[in-house]
Amino acid sequence: MAADIRQVATAAGVSTATVSHVINNTRYVSEETKRKVYEAMDRLKYQPNSVARSLRSQKTNTIGLIVPILPSDTSNFFFMTVAQGIQSKLKHHGYHLLLSTNTTESIEDEREQIRLFNSKQIDGLFIASIAEETSYLNEIVSNYPVVFIDRRAKGYEADSVIADGCGGSYKAVKALIDKGHRRIGLITGSLGISTSDERFNGYRKALEDHGIPYDGSIVAVAPSSFESGYESVKEMLGKQEITALFIANNVLTMGAMRYLQERKLRIPEELAVIGFDDYDWTRITSPPLTVIRQPSFELGEKAAEAMLDRLADPYKPYKEYCLDTTLVMRGSC
Repeated sequence: MAADIRQVATAAGVSTATVSHVINNTRYVSEETKRKVYEAMDRLKYQPNSVARSLRSQKTNTIGLIVPILPSDTSNFFFMTVAQGIQSKLKHHGYHLLLSTNTTESIEDEREQIRLFNSKQIDGLFIASIAEETSYLNEIVSNYPVVFIDRRAKGYEADSVIADGCGGSYKAVKALIDKGHRRIGLITGSLGISTSDERFNGYRKALEDHGIPYDGSIVAVAPSSFESGYESVKEMLGKQEITALFIANNVLTMGAMRYLQERKLRIPEELAVIGFDDYDWTRITSPPLTVIRQPSFELGEKAAEAMLDRLADPYKPYKEYCLDTTLVMRGSC
């Protein structure tokens, strides 16, 4: 027999009203009390009655998520982990997450997916837009809140939750500078998306702060693909002398590392390397790869919290939440 709200309240040591406020986000409840309620709900496998809540509130208790995912792109892992973080928070409030993927990375696909979500009468939308400027959302988004994930909101008023890409890149380049490197190459994804722009800016700022002139000849801006990473480092090493390399996204890092292994370059003796994102494969390279780790699950949790807060108070000022990234030192630098 399924647990009811009274059993959850008893297990958490609170009133049924408090449990209701936690589930519906209708009144301030301390983080400690929320934790007790969530733990009791998990332990008793209690699920809020979303149908009943929908009938009372004229809501569907469904929130959409649109992320760009390509079949060959390892950023899939990042966005799927973000989605898990979102779902881990939403489930305690009786909301369901409806995922849609933009497999062509086109604005028109985003438009179609939003139209589909509109037909399902979603209560909110998470989006990692592929657009640099998102004013088109003003014409298509229905009367529900939007939270941008992994992207800044440009041209549309909304909350956004991002990882500190600029700070992460700065940490990576500073670590290389501290080890005596001054010819530090950069391979980065296409500029114009806030994540790529911020990582590029972090690279430049670290050089500037340490008195190293920026040299565009050792910077490669490339589409985010394995092949681009491979060809970019091949071309760079063929034309320029660098002692260190920072690669600003994961799929480019994979391609670059493939070329470096084929060349049998001794890392870090001949070339120090730092990549972006911490996936399992980065631990089994030889040597293990130093990386910038993004808090992907935590980013999802924070995005869910921002959405729940916005649903509870639609008129409060919009806010950008920026989560720290971490430099994970291993043997490649």
